[in-house]
Amino acid sequence: MTKAYWWFTSLCAPLVLLFASVSASAGSCPEDCSEPPHAPINIYSQTTSAHLSPATAGALPRVYVPNRSSNSVSVIDPVALKEVDRFPVGSKPQHVVPSWDLKTLWVANNASGTSKGSVTSIDPKTAKPGHEISVDDPYNMYFMPDGSSAVIVDEAYQRLDLRDPQTMALKSTIPTPTCPGINHADFSADNAYAIFTCEYGDGGLLKVDLKNQKVLGHLALSKMGMPQDVRLSPDGKVFYVADMMNDGVFLIDGDSFSEIGFIATGIGTHGFVVSRDGTKLYVSNRGSHKMEQGRAKGPGSVTVIDFATRSVVARWPIPGGGSPDMGNVSADGKQLWLSGRFDSEVYMIDTTSGAVTKIRVGVEPHGLTVWPQPGRYSQGHTGNMR
Repeated sequence: MTKAYWWFTSLCAPLVLLFASVSASAGSCPEDCSEPPHAPINIYSQTTSAHLSPATAGALPRVYVPNRSSNSVSVIDPVALKEVDRFPVGSKPQHVVPSWDLKTLWVANNASGTSKGSVTSIDPKTAKPGHEISVDDPYNMYFMPDGSSAVIVDEAYQRLDLRDPQTMALKSTIPTPTCPGINHADFSADNAYAIFTCEYGDGGLLKVDLKNQKVLGHLALSKMGMPQDVRLSPDGKVFYVADMMNDGVFLIDGDSFSEIGFIATGIGTHGFVVSRDGTKLYVSNRGSHKMEQGRAKGPGSVTVIDFATRSVVARWPIPGGGSPDMGNVSADGKQLWLSGRFDSEVYMIDTTSGAVTKIRVGVEPHGLTVWPQPGRYSQGHTGNMR
């Protein structure tokens, strides 16, 4: 009797409990007991036209163009399509960068080859320049995702300087000796790291943990070239890297930090602008492999890449030739603005047709910004918004 009871409790009882458990689960979850699917990531969900921040209220709709070799900024009315002002700034202005809090535009004057770098503030409510602050070699400027620091990209000194985002007082420095010509960047979807392009030397990319101020690694690309701009795909999985010498775009898995593809675009692939709906990437092809003093009226063009298919869906030539470089889109997404680096002009491109309007500006226009733009905060450059 005792032996029979042991047999029942040791073998049959667990089965009874199992069936009871299954029955209970089935009763509470009759159709699908799997984990609910995670919502798809879209890092550009807050940069569509309906998401203008209250912080931009009162800002004049304007396009700000840094003229590198004129040491000035041209101000363009995007409705009248003409230059309405031009004012002097520091030496060799490279980019106009919206501040993290969206209340100031900073002109990054890197004073190439000298120690006279500075940044000049612009009040977007008046479109007038304000004070100038001395800053070492501000080739480009980004911001920590929490707004705690400005990240000055010291291209010539091969380092990143973390500065107070208001006063520009130096807080700390991250040396980047393995990344000659460090210049453009974008952040991962979770802001755990950023990937910077290395323009000179052996080229490649640098992965940096900015919060912990630690370089995580260097990636050599399969074809040596000259990486320029970099932007993350809407789903946060792939970094697109423009390469001026290879005439196309490398695709990089950011987490594994590995190259996964290449898309041919045009001669002198240089800058990126994400469409206002976040589905497409406008790629500027400067029409030249030269860094400076390129030929005017070259075979410049814009290539449109669809993020979902990672394929080219349109090609827009610059009529009469040109040299499209860096820029951004209007708040409604209907106008794509790009500087014409070797042609002393900017291009307003109709994003529905690709039609181009040219406007004269100063000499060697570079990283222009369009303001205001939708988004919660600026990550820097010409208005990389999140």
